[in-house]
Amino acid sequence: MTKVPTVHRIALLFNGNKIFDRDIIAGIGEYLSSTRASWDLYLEEDFRCRPQGIERWQGHGIIADFDDPTMQEALSRVQLPVVAVGGSYADEADYPKDLPYVATDNFKLVKLAYDHLIEAGLQNFACFSLPQADVNRWAQEREKAFESLMQRDGIQGHVYRGVGTSAQSWDTAVEQQIAWVRSLPKPIGIIAVTDARARQLLQACLFAGIAVPEQVALIGIDNDPLARILTRVPLSSVIQGTLEMGRTAAHLLHQMLHGHGAQFSDKRILVPPAGINVLASSRHEARNHPHVMQAMHFIRQYACQGIKTEQVADYVGVSRSSLDWYFRRELGRSVHDEILRFKLDAAKRLLQQAHGNVAEIAVSCGFTSVQYMHAVFKRELGCTPREYQEQLMQGAASSQSSSLPLQQEPIHGD
Repeated sequence: MTKVPTVHRIALLFNGNKIFDRDIIAGIGEYLSSTRASWDLYLEEDFRCRPQGIERWQGHGIIADFDDPTMQEALSRVQLPVVAVGGSYADEADYPKDLPYVATDNFKLVKLAYDHLIEAGLQNFACFSLPQADVNRWAQEREKAFESLMQRDGIQGHVYRGVGTSAQSWDTAVEQQIAWVRSLPKPIGIIAVTDARARQLLQACLFAGIAVPEQVALIGIDNDPLARILTRVPLSSVIQGTLEMGRTAAHLLHQMLHGHGAQFSDKRILVPPAGINVLASSRHEARNHPHVMQAMHFIRQYACQGIKTEQVADYVGVSRSSLDWYFRRELGRSVHDEILRFKLDAAKRLLQQAHGNVAEIAVSCGFTSVQYMHAVFKRELGCTPREYQEQLMQGAASSQSSSLPLQQEPIHGD
């Protein structure tokens, strides 16, 4: 008879309203799906984290977000196995003591964003951070990473923290962000410590008529789909290795539950970023003519609303023929071609998400009909939109089937 695995009651103490925490929880779920671990998970119904009274919880183990100092304090009185998750620290003394700790590598997150902006040909750099506070220690660590990279390369970087987000301070915050961006040398690459922060700054730039990415190339961290939906110009972002962090944290706790806790005391695992999602906000290309820069600024915001060349020319304040001449001289293509190129990129992104039908995608990307989008795909990519989507799905399935399982230490007993 097959032995039934022991059921362990595990608390996941995370704030699921944050993409970072949700992806870690998803990684934990992936680990449980791939092993014989049998866990009864305690997680607040609203995905919020309330550690009050956690020391009286009758369970077997905990995985918790230690970026919040109140969490560390609450769990200091707990006698259960605990795996801590959070951001990495430049100073070893800042890590929690006597606990295994799985961290996102803050230095590598910032370095990946910085290297991307360098490859775009930029020479000026800035960091948009958060106000200094105990709950924002991870943001200060990203500041430190940015400053160390600037010092290493002999560059004068610019750091701006601004104010926290609130309804009362919002208008003032936007005004201050615009003033800061206008004071910076141009063109400039700006790394925001989160996508939420990047979205605020991108919105401020668009409001002030500051061209993104010609004058300001902007990249965030988190690859948050909600932040992308809420911006007219698609936002580039560093993808954190949060799924791997969740899998790793679950693996460590699984080992601890089976008597291997001593070997993991003070164990630290730094997980590098999973990659970078490069979209329009950081695709900087030098534009020599101001009319081309202005036109690109308008096209990025409104291409998917079905704008025509005449509307772009009206915005810039020149004739259609003159604007086309500037475009052909600088970019080698017409204004119409540039609008179409942006709509095609938007359609490809939506098809990659594998939801929504082709007709809905055609409308949302500004194509006059499904047939027209079909013709553009055939002409530019050699396939129909549906064939393009099927190719993506086949590629993803092939990648999954060929990936090797995570190499882990054996777990003894059930």
